[in-house]
Amino acid sequence: MTIPRFMHRLGASALGLLASASAFAGPAMEAAEKQPLNMHAIVMFLIFVALTMGITYWASNRTKSAADFYTAGGGITGFQNGLAIAGDYMSAATLLGLTALVYGSGLDGYIYAICFFVGWPVILFLMAERLRNLGRFTFSDITAYRLDEGKVRTMASIGSLVVVCFYLIAQMVGAGQLIKLLFGLDYNVAVLVVGCLMLVYVIKGGMLATTWVQIIKACLLLAGGTLVMLLAMSQFGFSYTTLIEQATAAHKNGWNIMNTGKLVADPVTAISLGLGLMFGIAGLPHILMRFFTVTNAKEARKSVLYASGFIAYFFNVIFLMGLCAIVIVGQNPEFFEGGTVGGELIGGGNMVAMHLSKAVGGNLLLGFLAAVAFATILAVVSGLALAGASAVSHDLYARVIKKGKAAEADEMRMSRIATVVLGIVAVVLGIAFEKQNVAFMVGLAFGVAASSNFPVLIMSMYWKGLTTRGALAGGYIGLFTAVTLVVMSKSVWVTVLGNAAPLFPYDQPALFSMPVAFFCCWLFSVLEGNSQRAQAEKAAFDDQFVRAQTGHGAAAASNH
Repeated sequence: MTIPRFMHRLGASALGLLASASAFAGPAMEAAEKQPLNMHAIVMFLIFVALTMGITYWASNRTKSAADFYTAGGGITGFQNGLAIAGDYMSAATLLGLTALVYGSGLDGYIYAICFFVGWPVILFLMAERLRNLGRFTFSDITAYRLDEGKVRTMASIGSLVVVCFYLIAQMVGAGQLIKLLFGLDYNVAVLVVGCLMLVYVIKGGMLATTWVQIIKACLLLAGGTLVMLLAMSQFGFSYTTLIEQATAAHKNGWNIMNTGKLVADPVTAISLGLGLMFGIAGLPHILMRFFTVTNAKEARKSVLYASGFIAYFFNVIFLMGLCAIVIVGQNPEFFEGGTVGGELIGGGNMVAMHLSKAVGGNLLLGFLAAVAFATILAVVSGLALAGASAVSHDLYARVIKKGKAAEADEMRMSRIATVVLGIVAVVLGIAFEKQNVAFMVGLAFGVAASSNFPVLIMSMYWKGLTTRGALAGGYIGLFTAVTLVVMSKSVWVTVLGNAAPLFPYDQPALFSMPVAFFCCWLFSVLEGNSQRAQAEKAAFDDQFVRAQTGHGAAAASNH
């Protein structure tokens, strides 16, 4: 199907969905208060879709090889990649979730955001250069550099797919709830629309289209957030002191919002949360994949520096938005169910940022920020799908099943098939988890990445003694431990499964599962002793070290 014909059908489908929105909402309108259709948001959303479809059409004409599909041909600059990484990392959970955390918990919400941020120096100083010099398409290229390729790639792919799936669920549910509130569409229809758009971006445009969608979305998100923050701060005379005084006085719980300790129950949970968020980012496959899109290691370091700056700035914007919302939204009955201040916010607690934008800029600004939030979800979901598809096609199919002998066309075809399957899985799981609290899934994704991908990746780059047996033990045991502890925690065992009491007393697994993974990597490597295979793997470390430091051989490997 040609792009113009597809866009014609998309437009017809969109109009059909909009025309049927009142039918979906009809019964609910008779029984309860319902948000009206936000035409500003719908128009901006359609403009964004049309723009990104144009980008996808442009990218599809330039995506000819596997390198183009996975890494945009390695031709992205450090600044562009920094914006794209920021766009990949600033998900809907960032805009909606962190604003709501600050609104409800004050300074604790900011500390939570800092935990998300402090992993970037780890990537900058320990990983970015080596990732670019050692990898080709995925981070498992690095873990398999001197170890048993088939076994290690299989382990890394399983960990990546677990992380991707749980991240996808959170994004799909966020998309469904956002559109259900603002566009008047049925939840299932909203999730299906996101899934279909994701498939078009990834299948037709690959990494090049995904990168530019993320760059545009990052610019819109930074601009929209800044505008809302400035308009909100103008109501306090741009005085931070005035804002804090009024927010403390207005906070619904009646305690000083600049005091800490309200968000997490105990120090163990706080430390475990911090470890998971800090080191989990260094194991997220869709973030690590971005370092293979730049031309060299210098550009990789630049991209981390730019991304860190954009993300740090946006987290501060969100902190101010959350504080302003305590006064502007929290004292306005218009934004509460039944018109009673202190009750349930219309659309739920995660809609604080949306309500603030309407309060300071009316429906036009609300529409813009809603479209940006939706664009955020589309960009992140596309990056996740591409990371998951590359794990299946490049790692499992091309390198494990075909032993590196797969034709490039076959590998790209498998990647597109994997994308379709991931899209279907994401839609099904998004619909299945509509009524559940999916906040724990983001924590699970970070916890799994910190406990499975990160230990094996960092030790393969820095420890000569790591063997295949140690990497497999650390990766699999870390993955199993992290998932098991989360399932046995209150978030899942009690809230989701309905049991009376949790088997594991803490919500965050990283403090326990990450040390287990590192210990198993070390123990099983040491226990292997000086076998012939272990000696060969250790001897190959010297060659890996030279390439990691200099990049010698990286260009050739990228082109073979």
